Amino acid sequence: MSTVQVSIIIPVYNEEQSLPLLFDRLYPALDALGVPYEVLFINDGSTDKSAALLREQFQRRPDVTRVILFGANFGQHMAIMAGFEHCRGGRVVTLDADLQNPPEEIVNLLAAMDRGHDYVGSVRRMRQDTVFRRYASRAMNLLRERITDIRMTDQGCMLRAYDKRIIDAITSSHEVKTFIPALAYTYAGNPTEIEVAHAERVAGVSKYSLYKLLRLNFDLITGFSLVPLQVFSLIGMLIAVLSVLIYVPVIAMRWAAADTFAQGVLALWDRDILQFFLTGVVLFGLGLLGEYVGRIYEQVRNRPRYLIQAILEARPAADAANNGAESARFTGAEHRA
Repeated sequence: MSTVQVSIIIPVYNEEQSLPLLFDRLYPALDALGVPYEVLFINDGSTDKSAALLREQFQRRPDVTRVILFGANFGQHMAIMAGFEHCRGGRVVTLDADLQNPPEEIVNLLAAMDRGHDYVGSVRRMRQDTVFRRYASRAMNLLRERITDIRMTDQGCMLRAYDKRIIDAITSSHEVKTFIPALAYTYAGNPTEIEVAHAERVAGVSKYSLYKLLRLNFDLITGFSLVPLQVFSLIGMLIAVLSVLIYVPVIAMRWAAADTFAQGVLALWDRDILQFFLTGVVLFGLGLLGEYVGRIYEQVRNRPRYLIQAILEARPAADAANNGAESARFTGAEHRA
């Protein structure tokens, strides 16, 4: 395990039906690579038999299998972050457990890295998703390209390969909320994309509801661009300027039509126009402060991003021999900020 070249990170959440099929296809594909590897499963608080299946697989292949058991459900991205912080390989590949991205495609990502790329994204070929999800994904990709410098053809595909240098940069960022593929893109010196096969889910249902997808894309946009904040502020500023342009001529006409100085002064106080003006000012201020305050609030709480209940992994051979114990390690709870 000390000479691991490739780490495969797989988040798992209620995938008991697909895991046996994943095991049957994943390990032969990795054995065929002919390089030392490890498979790091992160059980993200599954409520089905996923944890038991992962334990059994660890017992079958303890030489190349490691399992991190979360104490609760912290989300796919936090599971991947845990994998990043515990992986040992010089190259890291992330993969979903639902077999929509075939494990046999891993060799193609590594081949792209052999050509000098430090980050390899993937584009799903003949994507097997609903029409709504395909078009919604295209719309979000288009929006992201308009307001950020990140260029990803298919931001929702989990099958990606990272150089360890990029992994180290990601784990040192300590961001409470982030979008890992986009963050990796910003750190990459020579990124690329390749097409990969895509299949229907072999079992179960997608864990991403419409709300979670919206939240994920919101984190992507607000985490890597100030454009939404600037647009909102610009709208508020335009409303304020427009109200002034309307306000000044109206007041001038009222002042000219006033019979006395007192009536002219009273003409300055038009409640509707002032409310229109102040609404623009308020929108400008809220747009400028709201997102910053929210992110500062989440960051300064400094809560652990995830809690680890246990880790199943093989002990180094020398350590196991010295202690005369079995070659499995079972750690207690730990947390990562």
